[in-house]
Amino acid sequence: MKQGVQGSPRVPAQQRTVNVDVDVARERGTALPGARGEHTHCERPMPQPRAVVQRSSVRGQILDALRTALVAGELKPGEVYSAPVLGERFGVSATPVREAMQQLALEGAVEVVPNRGFRVVERGARELAELAEVRALIEVPVMLRLARAVPAERWAELRPLAEETVRAASSGCAATYAESDRAFHRAVLSLAGNEQLVQIAEDLHRRSQVRHGGADLVADAAQHAALLDALIARDLDVVRVLVGEHFAGAS
Repeated sequence: MKQGVQGSPRVPAQQRTVNVDVDVARERGTALPGARGEHTHCERPMPQPRAVVQRSSVRGQILDALRTALVAGELKPGEVYSAPVLGERFGVSATPVREAMQQLALEGAVEVVPNRGFRVVERGARELAELAEVRALIEVPVMLRLARAVPAERWAELRPLAEETVRAASSGCAATYAESDRAFHRAVLSLAGNEQLVQIAEDLHRRSQVRHGGADLVADAAQHAALLDALIARDLDVVRVLVGEHFAGAS
């Protein structure tokens, strides 16, 4: 090995420059780039992260808006709607609309029409009757069990929800009533403490909701107060009859 002037190994010029830089940095109390593991290959500084758009939130809002439009009759059964056109209507891109429509397709509210969009499903009398039967098979036994166990004061707490359905029905807005109706039934079934039951029942409820006239809404809403009265009194026969009539009227 070749020796330097003072007998030490010869150090390449590039390495000597690095060593000098390190010594200078130590004297100044600073650190060289890369001393803590950073990349030093002419990287540009990273900009501050921008707020992440919550697309799922947009999709959820569009899904709610589409459900309202379906119940209100703004989206007509049998008609085909494209995601871009609906996106323009709601002021969003086609992507969240398409995702929301796909969810509605899973719920049976619309069906996919290849290369065109989504067709609103028209539920016939037989399908609505079948949905009412399934709802009764699930909810009647639960309500009868709750009637035996839930104290009167707990049922009384649901009175404002029942009254809200009456106000919503009086407004004549099917979409407003649909939401208040679901809220009342959801509160009743939540007393069972079974979240899976609540979700399944709400899905069936959505499938069975169709546009009604104002008189039908008022009569339907009146049954909520009567049902609470029967539950408070623990009159199981009346509970059974009222729930059965309620679901039959919904179809």
